[in-house]
Amino acid sequence: MSLVGTYVGLSKLLVAAFPVFLLAWLRFGIAALAMLGWLRRGPREAPLSRRDQRLLFWESFLGNFLFSICMLFGVALTSAVAAGVILAAIPAAVALLSRVFLRERINPRVAAGIACAMTGIALLALTRGRTQTGTDHAAAPWLGNVLLLAAVLCEASYVVIGKQLTAAVSPKRISALVNLWGLVLVTPLGAWAARSFDFASVSPDGWALLLFYALAASMVTVWLWMTGLRHVPAASAGVFTVMLPISAAAVGVLVLGEPFGTLHTTAFALALAGVVLATRPE
Repeated sequence: MSLVGTYVGLSKLLVAAFPVFLLAWLRFGIAALAMLGWLRRGPREAPLSRRDQRLLFWESFLGNFLFSICMLFGVALTSAVAAGVILAAIPAAVALLSRVFLRERINPRVAAGIACAMTGIALLALTRGRTQTGTDHAAAPWLGNVLLLAAVLCEASYVVIGKQLTAAVSPKRISALVNLWGLVLVTPLGAWAARSFDFASVSPDGWALLLFYALAASMVTVWLWMTGLRHVPAASAGVFTVMLPISAAAVGVLVLGEPFGTLHTTAFALALAGVVLATRPE
């Protein structure tokens, strides 16, 4: 989750160098080459059932493809700090989806946590465009926030579906198959964006950052997360998603030089309070 938050923050630099669909296509393509050896079924691993195949598709479509698109467009329209505050709602979203799909009960403390996270996001929406983007020409920060909220739901779906997948499929194979589905889904859009793109305009630092993004987003973080989910209950795993918004906001402030005002501080404190309430053990 710390790595995810780091590349979410640094993606602000990537979307300035690459069109979003091309960036996603290159990410999945680089990772697919790196994980070719992970596609094979292990000697003790059963063949994929129809249920596993459906779950792998939805895991990729929601948690990989849609999350990447919503996150990249969202960060391009707002700031990494704003993304950090909004993404702090992931544990609350996991609780909501667990209630809807797994029929888990939401107790009053979890409900209060969800309310805190939503209040933090509402406060963030009140900030002016200049505060969120650090420029006088904010494109559409409100739209960026909406897209980041959609990314929250996608990531929460990723947690819920991933827990079911780890019961039958190895973490490495999940990582490779989910990435392969993402490559298939984004290829038409990526190929269309590549036709008019000047690849020579990208600096060596830009290519190095793309390589880090591809390997971290599609390979390392998915493998680490799925390996952890095999040994940790899904509800407990929600606690660790707090590292995503913290590291994203830290990158925004420390690396990108984005402002961190009083309203951001209040919104972030409320969001983290929601995390504590929603994920603290009974």
